[in-house]
Parts: sequence; C-alpha cells; structure tokens
Amino acid sequence: MDWGLVASYWPFVLAMGVTGMVSGVAAGLLGIGGGAVIVPALANSLLLMGYDPSVVQHVAVGTSLAIIIPTGIMSARAHNKRGALDISVLKLWVPFIVAGTFIGGLMAGWFSGDLLRVVFAVLAFVIAANIIFEFQTKLMGHLKDAAWVHRLSAFIVGYLSSLMGIGGGSLTVPTLVAFGRTMHNAVGTSAAIGVAIAVSGTAGFLISGWGVDDLPPASIGYINVPALVLVGVLAAVFAPAGAALAHRLDQKTLKYVFAAFLTAVGINMLWTVLAG
Repeated sequence: MDWGLVASYWPFVLAMGVTGMVSGVAAGLLGIGGGAVIVPALANSLLLMGYDPSVVQHVAVGTSLAIIIPTGIMSARAHNKRGALDISVLKLWVPFIVAGTFIGGLMAGWFSGDLLRVVFAVLAFVIAANIIFEFQTKLMGHLKDAAWVHRLSAFIVGYLSSLMGIGGGSLTVPTLVAFGRTMHNAVGTSAAIGVAIAVSGTAGFLISGWGVDDLPPASIGYINVPALVLVGVLAAVFAPAGAALAHRLDQKTLKYVFAAFLTAVGINMLWTVLAG
C-alpha cells in the first residue's frame, strides 16, 4: 500500500466529513439541501489537491446534487412530521422543476467553471437581499394563486439550481414565502422539492460529464463517488437535527440566518473567481 498516497487523502476525508455535518444541519435548518455548503467546500478541496480547475466546479456541482438526494429525504421527513410540508405545492412544482433541472444539468458542460461560480455568487447575493427586503413578495405576491406562475417559477428554479448545484431551497423558500406560505412551511416544502431537483440534476450531470478528461479519480461523469459517500452519509444523519432547530426559531430569526448564510457563501465563491 502507498502510505504517502493514503496520507495525502486524509485532509480531503476530514474536510468532507466536516462538510457533511455542516451541510446536513443547514439542510434541515434552512431547507436548502446543503448544496450552498457542499459546492464551495468540495470545489476548494479538489483545487487544493491539484485537480484540473476547468472541471472542478462541474464535479462539485454534480456531486452536490447527488448528495442532496439522501439529505433532502431525511430533511423532508423531519419537517413532514411537524406538519410543515405542503402537498398541493409539490403537485404543482415537481413536474416542472424536474424538467428545468434536467435541462440545466445537460447544459452545464457548455459553461466554464468560473461562469458557474459567478452565477452562484450573484444569485446568492440577490436571494439574500430578497429575503431581507422582500421585493419578490411585492412583485409576485398578487400572483400567488395563479397555477401557471407556480409552474414557471418551478422551471426557472430547477434550471438555476442545477447550475448552482443546490437543492433549490435558496430560490424555492423566498418564492414560496412570496406566494404567502409561512417561513416554516416554505422550508419544509422546499426540502421535499430539493429531492426532485437533485434526482433530475444528478442524471443531467452524469450524462454531460460522461467521458470528460481529467476528472478526479473515482468519478462517474461529474459525480465524485468518495465525496458522495463521505458527505452524503453524514449530511443525511445530521439533517434531522437542523430541522428540529428550525422549528425552535421564530420566522424573523430564521430569515436573517438564511440571508447571512447566503451572503457569506456568495462572497466566498466570488473571491475564488477573483483570486484565481
């Protein structure tokens, strides 16, 4: 056994373990699927290990979507037990969000890694500002009962989420709040919607990354299996803890936690582009 090679992977294993725990709590707390934690953590870890920068962001995004599947299921179950899951919204959103996510995943290979990072950062800032100033509610609140608006929103959320590698909660939660749902209901429903996004997006990234050169070892398409296992298991285990915490916080506090989290993630992603 090459012990030098084993030793070189320990920092990656440790980083992914911490990422799994933090993303799991964040998924349950904010209904975000954990991708806003996983994508920058995995991308930075792979860059530090010397892998090709042109594919690192794609691998981080694709792997994040795959990890969100078990995390989202555990989070949605925890919220459902507390009555914070809106089935009528799921029926409206899921078919269109799946279509948007799959198309976004197929198109991901067309975009450079830096462009994906900029998209991620800009959307994170816009979403954070929207949570604080609620301009989406002012623009869309009167359309909350229009089914076509829900379906169009679902498609757009799915498409953008697949490019960002998130479970859609960063986009879904403020949209559902704008449509009149409570913050707790929006977070719980978003967790379930995130599973549909993750399944469809993962399929798209598997296909678009198939046969790409210079991928990290043990990658299937743009999905890195070691990161998937390490982060996915711990994230699924810790997601119920985040859901329990969410229901102990009032809606205003939950909004500010969500906005601060997204701002920090956006700054980190933009710094990665500028520093590179």
